[in-house]
Amino acid sequence: MPYEMKAPGAGLAAFPVPAGDPALLRRIDLAWNALTELPEWVGRLPRLEDLRLDGNRLRDLPDLHGLTALRALHLDGNTLTRFPESVLELPELRTLFLYGNAIGELPEGIGRLRGLRRLAVGGNALTSVPVTLWRLTGLVSLNLAENAITEVPETIGELTELRMLDLGHNALTRIPEAIGDLHNLTDYLYLSDNRFTSVPASLGGLTRLTYLNLTDNRLTGLPAAIGGLTALRELRLYGNRLREIPEAIGRLRELRELHLMNNALTGLPASVGDLSGLRLLDLRNNAITSLPGSLTGLSRLTHLDLRNNRLRELPGGLADLPALEKLDLRWNKLDDGDPEVLRRLSERGCVVLR
Repeated sequence: MPYEMKAPGAGLAAFPVPAGDPALLRRIDLAWNALTELPEWVGRLPRLEDLRLDGNRLRDLPDLHGLTALRALHLDGNTLTRFPESVLELPELRTLFLYGNAIGELPEGIGRLRGLRRLAVGGNALTSVPVTLWRLTGLVSLNLAENAITEVPETIGELTELRMLDLGHNALTRIPEAIGDLHNLTDYLYLSDNRFTSVPASLGGLTRLTYLNLTDNRLTGLPAAIGGLTALRELRLYGNRLREIPEAIGRLRELRELHLMNNALTGLPASVGDLSGLRLLDLRNNAITSLPGSLTGLSRLTHLDLRNNRLRELPGGLADLPALEKLDLRWNKLDDGDPEVLRRLSERGCVVLR
């Protein structure tokens, strides 16, 4: 009968002896141990479907081409410096996680893994990826974050099954127009900490996307097409150079969190008041001089952060926000040191910091 070998986080420094016939092993989970090498026989287990070795100290791997039934290979957080080429011979592989190693390049042959559904090679030392990677059209999850990649080609648009894409923390200067062709992106799109100065209007075609992160780039504006992201629940734009937000932002009726701290905003469009699902609005460290009265329409807003802006007064209607639990006004200089709106909020239990 097939069986499993499981000892995650057990402090193992050497690979344990199997309890039965190794040829019957179906799953091995030895993650978060201190293994520095694997025995050769591990690469010849005909029934093994799942091999989990995250968080060890593996510098190299034996030949794995005998793992003909392997569907998932987890090697995050080791010290591999080379992509294990024998992995390219695994016909059933669906999940390959190599995050947080020291791999300097991916082989051209990676395009042979046509059955691959999930690929994580973030946190390595990649400066580019082979063109064959963009032929893996069955991918639903792709993580290339925390490398030094400088360019992503328009052929990324062929990965139309993607639900999750992470390109954050690289050296990209341009978002390809074809990213708007990834209509199945639903879970998240990370583009943070790159060198983008603009966002293509095609991004507005991602009508099923629920999480978008564009933080810590060099954006000075956003296209009106941003209003097409009607399924968004969380939008993170902090750490840019945004001077204004387009009126089209008001179309994001499903939005629950809007993060705009550390920009150069002087105000907000009145359409912000149309974000009826908003719970959190973070406007810290901008140059906002006034707030639109339409904010009173944010009936579900619980947290409003206005720290370090240039506000002199507040809309009286803020006191009528029924769900507001915390209002942070520190490092503003209101003309009226104790306005009625703040007294009313405090009296009903809202935490007011000023």
